[in-house]
Amino acid sequence: MNRLTGSAGSPALAILGPGSTRLVRELDGIFTGWGLAAGAEEISPPPLFPVTDLEKFDVYTNFPHLAWVAGSLDLEQGEPKPVDGRFAPDQLRESRYGLPHATCYGAYLYHEGDTVADDTLVTLVNRCFRNEEHYSGLRRLASFQMREIVALGSYDHTQRVIARFTERIEAFSAALGLGLDRQAATDPFFKNDGARALLAKLSPVKYEFQYGDLAIASVNTHRNFFGERCDIRLGGGEHAFTSCVAFGLERWLLVLSDLHDADLDAALDAVRTAATAAGGH
Repeated sequence: MNRLTGSAGSPALAILGPGSTRLVRELDGIFTGWGLAAGAEEISPPPLFPVTDLEKFDVYTNFPHLAWVAGSLDLEQGEPKPVDGRFAPDQLRESRYGLPHATCYGAYLYHEGDTVADDTLVTLVNRCFRNEEHYSGLRRLASFQMREIVALGSYDHTQRVIARFTERIEAFSAALGLGLDRQAATDPFFKNDGARALLAKLSPVKYEFQYGDLAIASVNTHRNFFGERCDIRLGGGEHAFTSCVAFGLERWLLVLSDLHDADLDAALDAVRTAATAAGGH
């Protein structure tokens, strides 16, 4: 059976089948390989973080509508039992952990308090979680996988990384026949910071690569926002600049499945061929 997904008991979630899993792992291997070839080191973040860590990034100020939090059951209230698939609020303890809606947070928290080289590069993958108004199969999920390549260091370094991986994405997508459109987007991490918000209007900080109306990758400039919030510094003492390149793995799976009429084996072969044509891993 080569079914794309199975039911996870909710329209917001998906269980990837064997063919889908092979394709996602191949894609993730390619994107990871791009980062490693550029000098990135791979790190492994946890799937949730203390609320105090995510609060540093204004997650609950700028993106409260997307936020998921996790708390334990309150056993002092008796044996908790879900009713209609839900635990009542009085059966839960306070929520001390938050589920991230972006993978790159792990890179900044890993380097918190560090002095980094001007050309630092890391790559990581994580489960991301977003509380959306509606869900639509693999197009929009409550839980999905995002691979990122994150630059920390000088501003010039962050921009070189953006330029380099923009070329890689465009070459790879062209070899696949996807014909992605590069579009400026407007969801900066720092939208409540007046000065940075003004700069974002003058010079876009995020570009998405869209297949039709679906964004499957993006490049993002954060200036020194995360460097300041995590006290990440350069050798001269100034706060580090950061940028990141992000790949929504389930969305790549969806568009490649559509492109190859749900033949996942053909999609896998095409990905391998395109990776070689565009410069391999």
